[in-house]
Amino acid sequence: MTMSRDFKEHLLDLLATLGPVEARRMFGGGGLYLDGTMFALVADDVLYLKADDGNREDFEAAGVPPFTYQRRGKSVALGYFQAPEDILDDAEELSAWSRRAWEAARRSGAKAGKAETARKKGRSAA
Repeated sequence: MTMSRDFKEHLLDLLATLGPVEARRMFGGGGLYLDGTMFALVADDVLYLKADDGNREDFEAAGVPPFTYQRRGKSVALGYFQAPEDILDDAEELSAWSRRAWEAARRSGAKAGKAETARKKGRSAA
């Protein structure tokens, strides 16, 4: 899984209207965060947005797949769905979908990791 610099910068440019979106490396790919909450992940330059009961129907209606990975020979799905291709060059649409993904992440409590939380509080994450 990777997140190229060009794709990351493209996403951050489009999402500038949301606020201070940050991209962080993770597991070879990356995560997108707003106000300390991860609302998207990037794997192999594919954007996946957080989904829950409040916005899952949007992804299903768009016919996009969930993010999955292999673990011990089994496919595991996380609560993220691929962003529809047609929104990836439209700042307004991508921001709207991302806002709903951020809201889903907030509802699920998907906060920054332990190290990030500790960093913000001024101590190490031991």
